[in-house]
Amino acid sequence: MPRGEVLVAIMNSKADMRLAREAGWYRIPVSSAKRFLSKCRWPPRWIAFYQTKVFGDERYAINYYAAVRRVQVVTRADLFPDLPRNHPKVNRKYYKLVLGELKALPQPIYSRRFRRVVFIPTTVEKFKIAAEINDLWDESPLEDRLWAIFKQARIQAERQYRVDVDDKIYFLDFAIFCTRRNVAVEADGDTYHIGGEPGEKDRKRNNDLESHGWHVLHFNTSEIHEHPVDYCTSKVMKAINRYGGLENEAGMPIQHNPKDPLGPQQLSLLDEL
Repeated sequence: MPRGEVLVAIMNSKADMRLAREAGWYRIPVSSAKRFLSKCRWPPRWIAFYQTKVFGDERYAINYYAAVRRVQVVTRADLFPDLPRNHPKVNRKYYKLVLGELKALPQPIYSRRFRRVVFIPTTVEKFKIAAEINDLWDESPLEDRLWAIFKQARIQAERQYRVDVDDKIYFLDFAIFCTRRNVAVEADGDTYHIGGEPGEKDRKRNNDLESHGWHVLHFNTSEIHEHPVDYCTSKVMKAINRYGGLENEAGMPIQHNPKDPLGPQQLSLLDEL
């Protein structure tokens, strides 16, 4: 399925939700769309909305989706004719996505952790079977393979997690939150450790993350394809245990057995009760 056939977009305003439901359109600033347009299908066939905290019981989840009928490039003045002519954004350009009927998902797609989600281009197949936000990411087959193993091993990770370091923004392939120090896992393909400018950029990125409390692990193509459990997952579990175990809502850190990555976890006190 083409990447971006479904676009998950942020919905952080009840007024914008009314426009989507009653007027049948949603807007995306042209400047904001540049970040994902070159990497996926445009326009999307479908759009789904990730709702933020203003939506109460429906917050931090995808509850609704709609077909995209057509896309127009318009100004803010076109969208809102009553906007004062001196408004600072009056001439700002937007993609106006004209929508079909807004429909409710049979089961919401939740985010397990509060996080900043803006746009997620994904496939129809992934959207249909997603149980949580992390199931939607469609960055690379290597990441998908690691994610499938992590889920099987019950390693709670966040995909494409944004980290702000001074004036830089990084997106981690996987962010794993432990009680004493967090772990970043990168699926590098065959490009990591090469020399020249890319290698220098990777080194600086690692240093930035390490200096802000992240322990960084890198796995290449052969490691992920040939040894996803006995090497990759085992190394991740050793790091998790070293840094106090996974954060757990029940209050008891979760430990793993690196010698048996897909075996049972150490139960928390509440699980034992």
